[in-house]
Amino acid sequence: MGHPLKSRWPRFALRRAGRLLVSLWVVVTASFLMIHLVPGDPVRAALGPTAPADLVLAHKEELGLLDPLWQQYAAFLGRLFQGELGASISTRLPVGETIAQRLPATAELAVAAFLLSVAVAVPIGVGMAVITRRGRGRRAELAFTGTNVVVAAIPDFLLGVGLVYLLAVQTNVFPVAGRAGLDSYVLPVLALAIGPAAVLSRIVRVEMLAVMEADYIRTARAKRLTPARVHLVHALPNAVTATLTIGGLLLSSLVAGTVLVENVFAWPGLGSSIVSSIVAKDYPLVQGTVLVYGVGVLLINTLVDVVLALLDPRSAIGES
Repeated sequence: MGHPLKSRWPRFALRRAGRLLVSLWVVVTASFLMIHLVPGDPVRAALGPTAPADLVLAHKEELGLLDPLWQQYAAFLGRLFQGELGASISTRLPVGETIAQRLPATAELAVAAFLLSVAVAVPIGVGMAVITRRGRGRRAELAFTGTNVVVAAIPDFLLGVGLVYLLAVQTNVFPVAGRAGLDSYVLPVLALAIGPAAVLSRIVRVEMLAVMEADYIRTARAKRLTPARVHLVHALPNAVTATLTIGGLLLSSLVAGTVLVENVFAWPGLGSSIVSSIVAKDYPLVQGTVLVYGVGVLLINTLVDVVLALLDPRSAIGES
């Protein structure tokens, strides 16, 4: 007889795949309905109130907006399966082309911010757990908790504005805006990473405090292993599960957070594109960009579920 957890892997995979497909359908349907739920005439709004009626009608016919709703939905799904997202009303360029040009800039920003937040949060969380274990370092704990709560509560865009003022306008250390050279990444990455790093460091500390009271850690100490080996080799890997879960959620929030931060730093990514397309009432471009954001978040969450199942099969698969 095989291991009971191995027999649950197919059920786990099917449930995750089913959940992903349903979620993708919801995101796709919501992005389709978006253009129909907006008050007024999106084509008239995009072309302007002085546009000739025949031009507005021609654009509607080109976009398929004169067809019945179910037919528009079927055509929308058909284009998606072919990898097409339609054309921008204002630029007449394919939406997929615009997204493909801007997606790398957004992905670079989100991934860099995620890696920085993890690189900062894990050492701080582990260090604070060691310092404050069993009620020690009460002042350090209060200072850490207070600072952590305040920093985590500051919105990303507000951090961005503050960083621009301090490190760009006042000192001219970094460029104010744009994406040209490695130094242009510093401020937007910091604006995105500071809040998640504060949240993640608190989670790492809590998990490390719990793990350090486990029996196997006492056994490791009884063997007179060095504190570094006890904390980093034995304790930290077992505190990764909850940290990874929160980290995956933070990566999803970082992807969404790029919308505001990109506009603060004039970053040429999807975030600045979606804001400019909303202002221009270019709904096909808004629709396609929102769809890409939604699918990206769903894929990240699914990937986190799979990684958790690989790292801790008993908790991830055993409860499926």
